[in-house]
Amino acid sequence: MTNINQPKFEKARRVFDKVFNKYDFMNDLMSLGIHRLWKERLIDWMNPKKNDHLIDVASGTGDIAKVYARRNNNMGQITCVEPNKFMLEKAQKKLKNYKNINWICSPAEKLPIKDEQFDIYSVSFGIRNFSNIDKSLSEARRVLKTGGRIFCLEFSKVDNEILKQFYKMYSKSIPIIGKYVVGSAEPYEYLTKTIDEFYNQRQLADLFRKNGFEDVEYRNLTGGIAAIHSGWKI
Repeated sequence: MTNINQPKFEKARRVFDKVFNKYDFMNDLMSLGIHRLWKERLIDWMNPKKNDHLIDVASGTGDIAKVYARRNNNMGQITCVEPNKFMLEKAQKKLKNYKNINWICSPAEKLPIKDEQFDIYSVSFGIRNFSNIDKSLSEARRVLKTGGRIFCLEFSKVDNEILKQFYKMYSKSIPIIGKYVVGSAEPYEYLTKTIDEFYNQRQLADLFRKNGFEDVEYRNLTGGIAAIHSGWKI
């Protein structure tokens, strides 16, 4: 697969093959349950219109699609793109009663989609697992319409020293808890490692600009444990 870092892609695939049945619980575990509020804030900032077409990449078990559909009164069209077939199947079962969702199994680095199809591109807790972030952002810009907007919700860097120390200690416990949840600490060691090694808020904003997005900004959530980044295709 061109433009894909195959070892990183395969590593992420193996991790999510192991945890897809516990994925929603995993997000609760890693965010102390606050990820559900963060996703509501993401949709708040999107402020979707009834005819908007959303593409949600690394869509997981469909959380963003579900919140988006509810908040948009099922008026807009949604395309969910997820590289892991087990995650995609789980999302399809979870959202089987939603008729305005299209499903695609594909990596973010090579979307099987024509140019300029979407009003909004979203990725939630997925970008740090992309094998080639530059290529994925380039693809995001390609499939967005002119005037379209990207939104990215991701774990980030805490800006409060006391909270930082607490979160650091808590993160060390996640693989131990994960061992009891899915029978293996390895997936959680991988995921906490990717969080620790990922870009800070300013670095990710710069990466958006590098790949052609304009008017890039971000909003911290819960002291920077997570952040939402946004940029426009102009």
